[in-house]
Amino acid sequence: MLVVNGKSILNGIAIGPLLVYHKADAAVSSATALTPQEEWTRFEDACEKVKEHLADLYEKALEDVGEENAAIFEIHQMMLEDEDYLDAVKDMLETQGTSAEYAASTVGDQFSASFAAMDDAYMQARAADVRDVSHQVVNMLTGRTDGTLLGDRPVILVADDLTPSETIQLDKSKLLGFITRHGSSNSHTAILARTMNIPALVGVDIDESWDGQMAVLDGYHHCAHINPTPDLLSSMEEKRKQDLEDQAALQKLKGLANVTLNGTEVNVYANIGNVGDVGLVVQNDAGGIGLFRSEFIYLEADDYPTEEQQFIIYKRVVQAMAGKKVVFRTLDIGADKQAAYFHLDDEANPAMGYRAIRICLTRKDIFKQQLRAMLRASAFGTVSIMFPMIISVQEVREAKHVLAECREELVSEGEAIGEVELGIMVETPAAVMMADELAEEVSFFSLGTNDLTQYTLAIDRQNSKLDAINDPHHPAVLRMIRHTIEAGHRHNCWVGICGELGADPTLTETFLRMGVDELSVSPASVLPLRRRIRSLDLNQEPETQVPACDPCK
Repeated sequence: MLVVNGKSILNGIAIGPLLVYHKADAAVSSATALTPQEEWTRFEDACEKVKEHLADLYEKALEDVGEENAAIFEIHQMMLEDEDYLDAVKDMLETQGTSAEYAASTVGDQFSASFAAMDDAYMQARAADVRDVSHQVVNMLTGRTDGTLLGDRPVILVADDLTPSETIQLDKSKLLGFITRHGSSNSHTAILARTMNIPALVGVDIDESWDGQMAVLDGYHHCAHINPTPDLLSSMEEKRKQDLEDQAALQKLKGLANVTLNGTEVNVYANIGNVGDVGLVVQNDAGGIGLFRSEFIYLEADDYPTEEQQFIIYKRVVQAMAGKKVVFRTLDIGADKQAAYFHLDDEANPAMGYRAIRICLTRKDIFKQQLRAMLRASAFGTVSIMFPMIISVQEVREAKHVLAECREELVSEGEAIGEVELGIMVETPAAVMMADELAEEVSFFSLGTNDLTQYTLAIDRQNSKLDAINDPHHPAVLRMIRHTIEAGHRHNCWVGICGELGADPTLTETFLRMGVDELSVSPASVLPLRRRIRSLDLNQEPETQVPACDPCK
């Protein structure tokens, strides 16, 4: 038996034979007997045909993964209208006299490499989308098609990489899972796989000799077993059966309240990074969106997104939630989330540097565009706005002043605006210690436990060498959380948790006993968290001791 490791993009198990997919690259020659204009016409015709094909894929994706996830194929169509891409192809045809397929392939590789070289993992993952679109154009120009990937029996597909267009065309009845050499958990292929509930591993050192061999893909432990022993195969089949039963049981929790056995109720919302995740929020029956990471709008853009571009996105999210609360976090760029066009300086310690609200309060033109877009979207549903990385009352008051200016401007322009609840992220020890004063300024707190843990323990969460001591269960962190909840409640300020700890089932009882009002987690964690909440009886002796908030106790 051979065990190989990778990165799992879905907790699940797949058992079956492996099928190694060989993607034969289209033969691309630079030679041509046509003029640059004739090659440009060929290229334009190919782009139009690919757009038609992408439109068909969009319709198929609508049925398989819903409107929000199908939007990737609309984005792919837009790539074929990108002026930079088109100009680069045209320039190559005119200056080098190459064939259209060679120019399309070369420019596609260049653009893909640019994305792959970016520091941000999400933007690196967009390189696969560029390759996908370019590959389809080249195929159209050369008259080649990739054909059917799967055979007649269900298999675990093994490939160097899979593009979104290849993934959505796979016959789900024949696909047990997939293993790829390349790819990332942020790629659109990974997003589609999660939505289609397909276990998958990426970043695996694959081998063509695996073709036809039996395997077990274990998404829980980020590995695959090639030619498993009979005992392992038997145990994993039992685990797979339990998984299916568990998934069916979770579905029965839809529509039920997040209430403990003794009657304590808590809101369970979802964290998302873009409009494409809204479908997952609805599918998993979240009570609302507790964290919309607005910075991803900036990370996906080549330049500062305009007010109108942002408004369209925020409006779509708010309308899709049909009256349920949407909490927009204002721009949290900086640290490990970089956009080149911001031209931020390199910093020795970026996690504690020029980021988030610190950028917004010094570049108010950017801040006001975003706030105006959010305020306009509030006319279409229930909107809350929160400011990240707060350390002082002065910052909150200054941010509120900018928000008030935006509101006055929009009202004078005749724009409709709804009521907007205002809050802050509590993710610094300073905000915790100032919680009583800050609660006088806002209506809610949302605890960002990822950064709060980092700053409280003085541990860079990007430094893997410190993983062994990076303990989010540390009593100091839990005391910080309890202190914040108690301070907020003293001033009629509701308090939620939107960091990863919110989905930790070993802390759910602890947080409820602290009095937390809301837990905001990944969409996939909503139903498991609901099950955990509904199993608790807070009138019974606690399973774990709640740390006192007074450091002297």
